[in-house]
Amino acid sequence: MYCIGVNFAVQIYLIVKKPQYLTIFIAVAVLCLLWAFGSIKSNPTSAHEGHAHEDGHDHPAPASAGGGVLISSFSIDSALGAAKNKLSKENISRIDQLEASVAKAGGSQQKLHAYHQLSGYWKDSIKAFIPYAWYIAEEARLENSEKNLNFAGHLFLNNLQHIENAEMARWMGLQAKDLFERSLKLNPGNDSAKVGLGATYMFGGISNAPMEGIAKIRDVVTKDSTNVYAQMTLAMGSLMSGQTDKAKERLEIVTRLDPENLQAVLLLADVYEKQDNKQEALKFYQKALPLVSNHAEMKTELEKRIIALKKQN
Repeated sequence: MYCIGVNFAVQIYLIVKKPQYLTIFIAVAVLCLLWAFGSIKSNPTSAHEGHAHEDGHDHPAPASAGGGVLISSFSIDSALGAAKNKLSKENISRIDQLEASVAKAGGSQQKLHAYHQLSGYWKDSIKAFIPYAWYIAEEARLENSEKNLNFAGHLFLNNLQHIENAEMARWMGLQAKDLFERSLKLNPGNDSAKVGLGATYMFGGISNAPMEGIAKIRDVVTKDSTNVYAQMTLAMGSLMSGQTDKAKERLEIVTRLDPENLQAVLLLADVYEKQDNKQEALKFYQKALPLVSNHAEMKTELEKRIIALKKQN
């Protein structure tokens, strides 16, 4: 199950609507994200878009974006250079060797191996997210694997929430869009990629027409109303647009399909509390307690909220 751009949307929604609960939801998002790469830095920078790596692939070019898709001035080449400048001579030397192996690769398998080594080195040794994700994406594009393209797309989408630099965040959204579209070319029936693409339009800052993303996800729900990923994403879209009743309906569907979905349980509790239905809010906050039993900080915050609501009841 993907944590998706919903994590990004949860944080935005709660910062705007109810900042006093942010601690709980930040913890939810952090727990969801740590599965992939632990504590990885983003190394933000911005400049004009360029691409120095001659790998024979048609990468997304924001400057030529059309159909309502926005552009980004972020440059991956500048980001990689800035990230390298912060490293030790030993690390720089190793990365230079790996980058040279990409240029010298005699075939796709050698290049795939070099990309794999680069992504692993940036992830495990440097703990820098943008270079890691970039080489994961390069590997997925070259391999042209539906599974890996989908994984790389979600990797960018899921981590938009950590990025303060708006141009970088939009660039990440554009990368996700490109990767999901490539995955869907291979398998137009991939619902995970469809929802990921829709979520990118909704939460990725790539378009002035987020309804295009909503329409893509609705198509998935129409075909399969039990798709938790799609229902959860639409619920967040409803919350962010102030359609609380629609959001509540979808969150209730999610909690019936997946009773241990912590995000849905907590958001539903929050919705009921906003509607002054303290009894239902308490019920869902209490349902969340066993789901965070191994996370002391989240459990403490929930217990405080439950006590406060009981006093108001």
